[in-house]
Amino acid sequence: MNGDLVTIVPCADYEPAHCEAAIEKALRPLGGLDWVRPGMKIAIKANFVAAAKPERAVTTHPNMLLALARMLNARGASVVIGDSPGNLYNAAVLNHVYASLGLDRAECDGIALNRDFSEKQAYAPDAVQAKTFTYTRYLDDADAIINFCKLKSHGMMALSCAAKNLFGVIPGTMKPEYHYRFPNPNDFADMIVDLDEYFKPVVHLCDAVTAMEGNGPTQGTPRHIGCVLASRNPHGLDLLAATMIGLDPYTVPTIAAARRRHLVPERFEQLSVQGDWKPLVPKGFECIKNRNSTLFINGDSLFGRIGQKALNLCLASRPQVKADACVGCGRCVNVCPAHTITLKNGKAHIRRKDCIKCFCCQEFCPKGAMKVHRTAIARLLNK
Repeated sequence: MNGDLVTIVPCADYEPAHCEAAIEKALRPLGGLDWVRPGMKIAIKANFVAAAKPERAVTTHPNMLLALARMLNARGASVVIGDSPGNLYNAAVLNHVYASLGLDRAECDGIALNRDFSEKQAYAPDAVQAKTFTYTRYLDDADAIINFCKLKSHGMMALSCAAKNLFGVIPGTMKPEYHYRFPNPNDFADMIVDLDEYFKPVVHLCDAVTAMEGNGPTQGTPRHIGCVLASRNPHGLDLLAATMIGLDPYTVPTIAAARRRHLVPERFEQLSVQGDWKPLVPKGFECIKNRNSTLFINGDSLFGRIGQKALNLCLASRPQVKADACVGCGRCVNVCPAHTITLKNGKAHIRRKDCIKCFCCQEFCPKGAMKVHRTAIARLLNK
């Protein structure tokens, strides 16, 4: 089977029947669900980054998750849907997420939601960065994992899609620790690719019926695209998704990391795509063009270490407080792994010299007051 095959099918809305038909059609060229056997335990790894109504496009849409779960149940498999949000990893937080999405009704249909909030330590000696890491233990009970992501813009990684969704295996408030552990965007990307390689979901699905543009991955704007993507290769799926929304794929750190490790084709033209994707390309999709990802692709840069540092100062995006939107809630202070944010006169203040540009503050600000700021030089180069 072609490991670089990516399928894309139209899906106009989230009507349950339309979701099931789109998922079935997207999976068919990949062998469908013929690999599922009665009695299998399957974990659907969703994107539950925060509690939000489905129409906000923050999470994988519940109707997509339920459609897939019912298809698996029909083949005799037992299903658990789970993820770890960027908050405390406990019953109270997850119950709030489930209720916000209306997923609590799923358990009445025999579809389980993850209620195991224990953690486990992994050892991956062959990994590039994440040779040891802590993960959500419920995944150990699964015979197979299906990764069902949401297509969104992202402050640090530019793109939140299939590869990035596996960062959700890191438990809750431990996520900022990993940002601090891997502050270099390329190291962070390699860590994510390590997670993809460790868990190896059998297939990756992407909910791109309604995507998120702008100030993603939690405070952006919903944008209708109207499709579902599928692949056995998360990086191939991301390569197509990035191309569709107008990103240079190889400036997306996770795709660049996968390319260095020969996990994705060198050129988009080498990717095998089934489905007419060009009519589905959204016009003027608002991406976060983060220049950080271009600075470390080649460690033996022509400019050398000094030149790279100068480029970083000139081009690197950084979080910036939109003062009129900040309500002084202190969430950014609590999630900042480098402890560079304080409240002054009831507003967030970033100590620039210590900022590691992880964009945790931007991702988890409940009011969208943290924005990705690009330098004038970076904006000029992207024109």
